[in-house]
Order: sequence, then C-alpha cells, then structure tokens
Amino acid sequence: MTQTSENATWLTQEAYNKLKEELAYLTGPARTEISAKIAAAREEGDLRENGGYHAAKEEQGKQELRVRQLTQLLETAKVGAPPADDGTVSPGMVVTIAFDGDEDDTLSFLLASREYASADIETYSPQSPLGSGVIGHKVGEDVEYELPNGKMASVRILKAVPYDG
Repeated sequence: MTQTSENATWLTQEAYNKLKEELAYLTGPARTEISAKIAAAREEGDLRENGGYHAAKEEQGKQELRVRQLTQLLETAKVGAPPADDGTVSPGMVVTIAFDGDEDDTLSFLLASREYASADIETYSPQSPLGSGVIGHKVGEDVEYELPNGKMASVRILKAVPYDG
C-alpha cells in the first residue's frame, strides 16, 4: 500500500511493479498506438473539423499526463512492507470509524493514495482531513480533525486492518 511523507511514497513491491508495468505500456505500445491514430486522422484532411484527430490528440494528452504522474510517483517511491496489523491506523489499512462515537453511523474506507482507488471500497488519501486525522491513532480512540470549512468533527476508530485487495 502507500504511505506518503513529504518526499517519498511508500509502496509494496507488488504495487511498485504494477505501476512500472503501466508506465512501460504507456511509454511504449500505447504511445505508438496513439501516434498511429493521429497520423491516420491527419490524412483525412482538414484538421479543424476532424473529430477523430481531436479525440486522438485529447487521448494523447491524457496519456502523457498519466506518464508524468507515474514517473514522478515512481521517482520518489520507497518500496517496503505492508502496514503492521497492530490496530494502529496507517496508510494501506482499511479503517472503520463511527461518526461522533455513534456506532450506528459508521464508514469503512481504505486509507491510501488514489493509485489504489477501486469500486470495491471507498478510498481516502492520507492527506485528506479525515485521513490525516486518524493516522497514528489506535482502535478505540476518539479523534478530532478539522474539516475543510474550519469546523471540527470527531470519530471513534472501530477497526484498522491491512488491506488485502
């Protein structure tokens, strides 16, 4: 999973390898494919009204942005072990909280970077107000954190276990 400090992002070896593979694909086969699409669309004539050309250029821009993001992430990555299963909240864990200590009003989420976001579980960044508020605290603790509007919110940490997805 990930743990972000000011200068480094911690990744498991598996996560690091997955991101390296994605970068290799985007800078190799994907770049060749998009160049071919752009060249084919150019041959169709007037570029001002060529939807295929504009779509291909937009796709190229998105790919290049992702290449820059991955390159930056991997340059600062530190490969390490997943978090310890000791009940202390850290990035790479699934955390269950109760709002205002109300155990009927709960939320479970993965505390990780957006690289781990999936449809299976909601993901909160370690830099988010909630994420930064719960990091380092233990199961059973009540924690207050500041909302973006400046108000304070409180939660009780009910569970914190390493993510196994």
